[in-house]
Amino acid sequence: MLAQNAFGSQTTSPAGNRVFLYEVEGLRQNETTDNNNYPIRQSGSTFIKVPYSRMNEEMQRITRMGGKIVSIQPLSAD
Repeated sequence: MLAQNAFGSQTTSPAGNRVFLYEVEGLRQNETTDNNNYPIRQSGSTFIKVPYSRMNEEMQRITRMGGKIVSIQPLSAD
């Protein structure tokens, strides 16, 4: 992946090429299910692949959707 430096030019960084696998529980599905009077099943896990450059945004999105991050594991390039 490409990262921008302070001058706006793009450079490749070893960290920018890394991808992580998030295991998340309890994500809300949509606006309709949010209005139901019963809780959404919490036992199912969702797996999301996230590049290093988007980790912070993805954590915030998961939190807004009511999810709980169970684990974060690096994925190898192999």
